Amino acid sequence: MAASAPTPHATGFPTEGRCSYYVEKKKRFCRMVVAAGKRFCGEHAGAAEEENTRKRILCPLDPKHTVYEDQLEKHLKKCNSREKPKPDFFIQDINAGLEDETEVPEQLVPISSLSEEQLENLTKKLRKASAALHDALNDPKNGDPAIKHLKQQASILGNIEKLNLLGPRRCFVEFGAGKGKLSHWVDIALKDAEKVHFILVEKVTTRFKVDGKHRKKNSVFERLQIDIQHLCLSKIPVLREGNLPVVGIGKHLCGVATDLALRCLVETYAASYEERNEEPLAKRIKNDKTGKEINTLTKEGNEKNVPEKWTPVAGIVIALCCHHRCDWRHYVGKEYFRALGLGAVEFHYFQRMSSWATCGMQKTSWEAADATAQGRDDGSSDGEEQDGGEHSVSDGGAHSLPELLTVEEKKKIGHLCKLLIDQGRIQYLQQKGFSPALQYYTDPSVSLENVLLTALPVHSSAPETTA
Repeated sequence: MAASAPTPHATGFPTEGRCSYYVEKKKRFCRMVVAAGKRFCGEHAGAAEEENTRKRILCPLDPKHTVYEDQLEKHLKKCNSREKPKPDFFIQDINAGLEDETEVPEQLVPISSLSEEQLENLTKKLRKASAALHDALNDPKNGDPAIKHLKQQASILGNIEKLNLLGPRRCFVEFGAGKGKLSHWVDIALKDAEKVHFILVEKVTTRFKVDGKHRKKNSVFERLQIDIQHLCLSKIPVLREGNLPVVGIGKHLCGVATDLALRCLVETYAASYEERNEEPLAKRIKNDKTGKEINTLTKEGNEKNVPEKWTPVAGIVIALCCHHRCDWRHYVGKEYFRALGLGAVEFHYFQRMSSWATCGMQKTSWEAADATAQGRDDGSSDGEEQDGGEHSVSDGGAHSLPELLTVEEKKKIGHLCKLLIDQGRIQYLQQKGFSPALQYYTDPSVSLENVLLTALPVHSSAPETTA
């Protein structure tokens, strides 16, 4: 029996038509396609003998790729990272908070430089402000810990369905979409629902997007590369012309992005609809006596998905994340903080201390080394007692708050900081006519960032009373 032909990797030669440059880090040849008559791709052309006279430099617009120095001017005109014309839905800082320079301290002392008395005062303020918040996430009305869900996507999707937000004739806006997998699973759950539109908002270019897998005629995927801070939803054609109710979703929307998304939905977008004074879509459907669309909804069991009083934002489901990246200027809960006698200074320290909830259990390098050495002397096994004892932890070096707080104390303080920041968002949504809630949506073993913020318009969660 004849032996099979050896593969290019087995023989140590590159694949035909591919780059001949050997990538030492990956232990293989580059797989980029080369031009006719060339041995190397454009990125590795400098390795070719005939190209040695030409120098490649980093692109000034994006240092992730290189360009020939003598072709730089030509490249800058067509580089994908060049500044492009702003679309209609770009409005500078439309979702940004007001910048009040009088409230922002000129110079803030790092947490590691705080005295014991200053740290104690901060923790007292935190505990006083959080006294009534301990049960907010443990209230059974706010949902189960979603232990049944093995994946975060499935858990978030389950909460969207529980709120009756899955249905036809609506637009799902995924903030911080990344690859777009949350919208992907929502679309699968909707099956063949009619007139469903997905808008995926992401400010950076993302690889391996799943948008292209959806070519159904009933669902339309549209990706917008824009910062949420400048996004005006009412300028997007499908929302301006289609009058589709919006469902805002997001998975692990980092810090300030959550505040920008909330303001984008319930303030900027809702206000634009009030100014337009158009007849609500639900009223037109209700007055349509043909019964075709209503009968279709009844058959599908989705009649509850169309509220009696239609609003532009049908609901919000956002998995929260990275409170340490919040910003006082954009934070939507300023009024809540001021009502508690807190301001920009306290917010700054609380948002920094919130990281203790997820990384406060880590010891400093010198403590870990000392513990390891002691373990060797005592003959104990490595790793068994690394997380169990009352070790003090550091925020940024050996000189930061030694012997002041234990691991468990820092974790509790971090959770209180997160809860306090989230409570400001809850009050903001209540003031805007929504019924918000916080709940655990997955087990901490799956993700330490396991809190979900949900909100429905008040009229859709309770019957509307008549005067």
